Amino acid sequence: MFLPVNMKDMKKRGWDQPDFVLVTGDAYVDHHSFGTAIISRLLERFGYKVAILAQPDFRSCEDFKRFGRPRLGFLINSGVVDSMVNNFSVFHHRRRVDEYSPGGVAGRRPDRAVIVYSNRAREAYKDVPVIIGGLEASLRRLGHYDYWEDKVRRSILMDSRADLLIYGMGEKAIINVAEALDSGIAPGDITWIPGTCYHTSDFVDDGETVVLPAFEEIAESKKAYGESFVMQYRENDYINGRRLAESYGGNSYVVQNPPQQPLDRQELDDVYELPFENEVHPMYKEDIPAFREVKFSIVSNRGCFGDCSFCALTYHQGRQVRSRSKESIVREATALTKKPDFKGYIHDVGGPTANFRHPACDRQLKYGVCKDKDCLYPKPCRNMNIDHKDYLEVLRAVRQLPGVKKVFIRSGIRYDYLMADKNRDFLWELCKYHVSGTLKVAPEHISPRVLSYMGKPRREVFTDFVEEYNKMNRKLGKKQYLIPYLISSHPGSTLDDAIDLALFLKDYGFIPDQVQDFYPTPGTLATAMYYTETDPRTGEHIYVAKKMEDKRMQRALIHYNKEENRKWVVKALEKAGRPDLIGVLLGGSRGAGHEHSKESYKGNRGGKDTGRQYKGRGAKADRGHRGW
Repeated sequence: MFLPVNMKDMKKRGWDQPDFVLVTGDAYVDHHSFGTAIISRLLERFGYKVAILAQPDFRSCEDFKRFGRPRLGFLINSGVVDSMVNNFSVFHHRRRVDEYSPGGVAGRRPDRAVIVYSNRAREAYKDVPVIIGGLEASLRRLGHYDYWEDKVRRSILMDSRADLLIYGMGEKAIINVAEALDSGIAPGDITWIPGTCYHTSDFVDDGETVVLPAFEEIAESKKAYGESFVMQYRENDYINGRRLAESYGGNSYVVQNPPQQPLDRQELDDVYELPFENEVHPMYKEDIPAFREVKFSIVSNRGCFGDCSFCALTYHQGRQVRSRSKESIVREATALTKKPDFKGYIHDVGGPTANFRHPACDRQLKYGVCKDKDCLYPKPCRNMNIDHKDYLEVLRAVRQLPGVKKVFIRSGIRYDYLMADKNRDFLWELCKYHVSGTLKVAPEHISPRVLSYMGKPRREVFTDFVEEYNKMNRKLGKKQYLIPYLISSHPGSTLDDAIDLALFLKDYGFIPDQVQDFYPTPGTLATAMYYTETDPRTGEHIYVAKKMEDKRMQRALIHYNKEENRKWVVKALEKAGRPDLIGVLLGGSRGAGHEHSKESYKGNRGGKDTGRQYKGRGAKADRGHRGW
């Protein structure tokens, strides 16, 4: 049974009043890929009455009175995706489609949804606690650069006037908060719960708290902003992370408690086996496009130790990977096979990175993640546990279930982690059983300079993987391809780097259909680079393409084969002083131009020429990160 969405549903359950009203910018889908479903079902498991207010009319507070006064509070999120990313393209164009709304119709959620919803809830019931969470709140928990206004904004806790902010994956924190409210503790006195932020005028420095540069300072000084971001980034682990405090006006502070401990395997199993309907609420007459992508997919893990600069996962989910048990995943897969519209295909068994199933190393479990060292960049750490056996056992168990024809891996793999595994059993089974014609991988770029700012492996790791992948497919007698995801205009990427990438693609005979222009979103190292035009870890100045013209040129170079990009490619090559390459990229032949392109970048190129059978089809990259 779905949770109540109106007063009639409440009466059917015999409720006079909900404990919580959970407000979300998404349509109501009771599936564990939607944070609203997880949080609401978890609270239900602990005995709380939760009503769902999905995509309310935000033009007044009337819709927020739909269930009457909640006993304990409003819980507010913007939805699975940040509302500004959901509503606007990187070029500031308003999107015409909302994948999380009925029929994909845009306009059902406001810009800065958490702030709008929180203020409407306050209008409806002034003294009811307001708790905010989800990706939008999590990544804006402290002072942050806002791409859409091109300035540093205050903590969303301040602008929303909420009582409490839950950041990261909020299962443990929300139960702690609910129990505190239920016991009669005032929201302003709930200051001890890990994974939360609160606002106070009574902050006392205990000597252990990391006091960040004041908001006024980071709003004026890019140097101070970069320093603050690095300080936050270093304290983002539940074992070695410390409390943070950011002042506003000298006598007002936003305090961030250390992160919550990640769920262990049994806890993850329990969460993903809550009594979800695993369907869209029947009140909708049209389908929810985003649900089609996940309906027959299974979440295997959380967290990511890949630590890419442009990704907010490490800031939201953390670098310590946790995974569900094989038994739990098999139970979910078995339930999927019994659905009337199941066609025999499991679309994904994965997560942020599909082939991560355990913490990067044993040291993380005792000391926490390293504050000044990445697990995979510039090369895999010697302490890393590189092992695909557990994941292989999961995949084997799922694909052997009666009724299952094929199990795909669509959430992407880290090919550098795969290449570091001397055992090739995973690659063999991947190619034989789990590729749907194409495999998604993310080299993102090929310039050594850009890759260093991205935190991605060297180009040679990618080309070696291409060779191994093609060799394995030839051995299996299969014609299977790769879908490489690429990012244009990433901080540090110059026009010369973009040309280098175009020549690389020309030589390898691959032109992607879709490329993602770098999108500065709160909570990422790359966004701090974009705003400050430095690497905040070192203070080194870096080039950033900020003008729309420069961004269009870099993007057009990757799509050099498209007629509509021709003028931009010519303009880019002339601006870079490389008119000699116009015929190479736009000539349409691979003869002399092919040799020219190889010669043009061979100084940066390593490894053998293994790209002759490297083919691909473009696909839209899903950069969204799920969580409450």
